Amino acid sequence: MCGITGYIGYRDAYPIVINGLKRLEYRGYDSAGLMLFNNNQIALTKTKGKVLDLEGIVDQSPSGKEGKIGIGHTRWATHGVPNDVNSHPHFSQSGELVIVHNGIIENYDTLKKELTSRGYTFKSDTDTEVLINLIEEVKKQEGCKLGKAVQLALTQVIGAYAIAVFDKSKPNEIIVAKLGSPIAIGIGEGLKEFFVASDASPFIEYTKDAIYLEDEELAIIKLGKAVGVRKIYDDSIVDANIQELQLSLEQIEKGGYDHFMLKEIYEQPKAITDTYRGRMLADEGIIKMAGIDDNLGKFMRADRIIVVACGTSWHAALVGEYLFEDLSRIPVEVEYASEFRYRNPIITTNDVVIAISQSGETADTLAAIKLAKSKGAFVFGICNVVGSSIARETHAGAYTHAGPEIGVASTKAFTTQITILSLIALKLAQSKGTLSNSAFHMYLQKMQLIPKKVEKLLRIDDTVKHIASVYKEASNCLYLGRGFNFPVALEGALKLKEISYIHAEGYPAAEMKHGPIALIDENMPVFVIATNKGHYEKVVSNIQEIKSRNGKIIAIVTEGDTTVKEIADHVIEIPETEEALTPLLTTIPLQLLSYHIAVMLEKNVDQPRNLAKSVTVE
Repeated sequence: MCGITGYIGYRDAYPIVINGLKRLEYRGYDSAGLMLFNNNQIALTKTKGKVLDLEGIVDQSPSGKEGKIGIGHTRWATHGVPNDVNSHPHFSQSGELVIVHNGIIENYDTLKKELTSRGYTFKSDTDTEVLINLIEEVKKQEGCKLGKAVQLALTQVIGAYAIAVFDKSKPNEIIVAKLGSPIAIGIGEGLKEFFVASDASPFIEYTKDAIYLEDEELAIIKLGKAVGVRKIYDDSIVDANIQELQLSLEQIEKGGYDHFMLKEIYEQPKAITDTYRGRMLADEGIIKMAGIDDNLGKFMRADRIIVVACGTSWHAALVGEYLFEDLSRIPVEVEYASEFRYRNPIITTNDVVIAISQSGETADTLAAIKLAKSKGAFVFGICNVVGSSIARETHAGAYTHAGPEIGVASTKAFTTQITILSLIALKLAQSKGTLSNSAFHMYLQKMQLIPKKVEKLLRIDDTVKHIASVYKEASNCLYLGRGFNFPVALEGALKLKEISYIHAEGYPAAEMKHGPIALIDENMPVFVIATNKGHYEKVVSNIQEIKSRNGKIIAIVTEGDTTVKEIADHVIEIPETEEALTPLLTTIPLQLLSYHIAVMLEKNVDQPRNLAKSVTVE
């Protein structure tokens, strides 16, 4: 959940490390810190708060910016409250070793008691300080070099980690290791410099060559030498795979928008197009997806599809359930990945498991994948980040091609995941014959028009902003939808909670009268998705029930609707499309609404409290 960055080379390390931390702040922003090494001296600066606070402190001490070696960290707190002392980097007791760490050491308490009995004392409440002292103790007891000491220490650790370790006595190397948390190594030209980061964004302007460590791997980064990678547990040497980065600097800048979230909302027409480009040939009536085409038999023979995901991806999975069952007539179960492996699920070799994650690093989803594979199921991944852990762990998969999503609250991840799920459902429906040829062609034509319709929706931003101004002071909100749009109601409520901190709940519209209707009064805004397909008349009845109890109705309707317009307090119109595709449109105004309410309440839209973009710990 935290962000790690580091540099060793011929450039000044400080600007690289501090800018890297800014780009990684989506991973955590409770506290931040950095270490620079210069003339055999270590300068450590860390603080509770954001990277900007850290930068302000360093600016007061120019000597804190000197050095060609540095490591940095931006924290999402697990062990120990956010404060200066618990911030990373952490020293070993001797002051010789320094570490930054993303993850959780589950047996840290046992290790801490053992180290305390050997005379170690601890300044922080973190599991990370325990780890660096364990490494120091192993190094001392075994009389070995740092790389070996890190390797041996990690064999005693239970948990997840991505770490970078520096030894004052070895000023030309950094040790990096991974288990369950992501880490990338950027390789400079001529092996004259190296970069370390939780993802590639901190070093994309310096190099396009990177190594992504796999689980249970350790790398020794030494100037002038190729990166040496080995397995932690059996000490075998690994042939490191150097990948060419596809990310560009322009993709991660705000591009004139006030917030990354707003930029990413407006990028959705392009993101959806990029996701189906080359896969969907609407005029020819073809869907080509290598991950599906090469494994079509597994999907066709599947007794059921199990979809595992968390958060926004779970809501996309629910839309997928409606798509698969309605179009391709395959039974589907949608599971929270965080619960899946703990309830002893029944998984067979005839099951297909689809795992969805924007980052491709979600710890719970990765654990669910490993469980499914151990039971013999075929596992298909849907993620956005090329080379991510889920992309490597699954048997096959599809990338969403949404581009970097920096805002913590997912927007384009949701719509591009639904796009992929729609393509798969249509492909399977065509192959199974559950959809007529004419209907299949019609869906492809309608799908091709979605980006233009999203563009049209984005032009009603002023209308949504006005509605936001009316309800920004609400303390509770309800979101209602039916069928394909029930998951959109859940997602709309989540977006509002995430960035404005207003309590909101999503419900199937018909469930309102089974409890939530007790909450309805003149102070309760109710956002109702009432498109003209599916269960329109039933939703209109639900709206009337709310109005009769003085509730405030904000309705999302299909263009030209007159019935709901006469009842609702506010109406947002979406373009006409097939019911199965409406979630790609109905979610847009709800994203904008949440954004504008949060801005009006002066919340930190891109970095909401207590949240991080990529949940790489349980």
